[in-house]
Amino acid sequence: MRKTQVDTEFESPIPIKGICHNDFQEVAENFAKNFVSYGEIGSSVCVVVDGETVVDLWSGYKNEERTDEWDKNTLSVAFSSTKAALALCAHLLIDREELNPKEKVTKYWPEYGKKGKEDTKVEMLLNHTAGLPALKTRVEKEGFLDWDYMVKLLENEEPFWIPGEETGYHMMTTGWLIGEVIRRISGKSLGSFFNDEIRKPYNLDYWIGLPESEDKRVAKIIPFTSSSSDKPSGFAKSFREDPNSMQRLSLTNTGGYDYNSKATYRAELGGIGGITNARSLAGMFAPLAQNNEKLLSKGLVKRLSKPNVKSNIDKMLLFPTNFSEGFMLHMDNRDSFEGEGGSFIIGPNAFGHVGFGGSSATFADPDCKMSFGYLVNKLGGEYLINERGQSLINASYNSIN
Repeated sequence: MRKTQVDTEFESPIPIKGICHNDFQEVAENFAKNFVSYGEIGSSVCVVVDGETVVDLWSGYKNEERTDEWDKNTLSVAFSSTKAALALCAHLLIDREELNPKEKVTKYWPEYGKKGKEDTKVEMLLNHTAGLPALKTRVEKEGFLDWDYMVKLLENEEPFWIPGEETGYHMMTTGWLIGEVIRRISGKSLGSFFNDEIRKPYNLDYWIGLPESEDKRVAKIIPFTSSSSDKPSGFAKSFREDPNSMQRLSLTNTGGYDYNSKATYRAELGGIGGITNARSLAGMFAPLAQNNEKLLSKGLVKRLSKPNVKSNIDKMLLFPTNFSEGFMLHMDNRDSFEGEGGSFIIGPNAFGHVGFGGSSATFADPDCKMSFGYLVNKLGGEYLINERGQSLINASYNSIN
């Protein structure tokens, strides 16, 4: 395919930079519209088809004051899209037969087998049925930044339900749960394992534990501000009304977690703390979209496309969810979930992840050999993807078809 400099018919108030193949102009147009229709501040999007980059766009600013331009090398926090990188690390070990998802966690991490967690299987950590979507024990100040401290907390925590019997999205805790298993097997921290096995071999601008040398490249996250006219979701109602709910605990019992802190950048937060750009989100998934066995075996990629657990109501998110082992699959809740952000509409065999507040999205679709990455610094109030990101996903599918 011949790449061309982007030239959209839509008149954007700020310049859209990068490249876009002629066939993918709809993606560029929707990307530009986001800055007008949704007040986007800074963003990047990348689409790779059969190993070739057909869209690589960026625009806007790295800060709310709009004084620092978002450029080609800008990074941002990927929030829960980091879970895709985390799951890939686990599946590298699964592919090498060093990790068996059907085994009990205690085979690899003996100290985990306490307080009703003795029979928890590795698969349950991957598919959000392990029963630890939040922590009831108070997390000390900056506790999220101390790996060993968090591991001890999880070892001694009682689950919210009998592991394996319910599904509840493990918003924060999954990074330590899966990451510690990876550490026990590999002898490396999660960030080091990811760095050696995925970041360096695929030349990605992606870190779980950012070096200080990269700090200046990182965009500041701009929090969501709710409106009194917003109709609260089930999650929001539970958060507001029950101080002991897993919804409240998951977001507030964090030891003062600050996503814009440089100390947080250093921490290896495998569930929420990856720092990257859209180019690297798409690049990480490109070998899986091609299913060329460079990263994972064909059989394992096929398995990741299939549901491992589907819930009618996820106990954390309070709407239906659909997970394979560590990845989100197609979820269309538009008819059952009031408001925006309860869906992730991708191909029937695609798999990936989204980030909190519509901050990010990434997936691989082996059916059309497409991988996708999207990253912003302005958070919305959504739990899955929002219209900003979904419009780009839809445009990518329309363009390839």
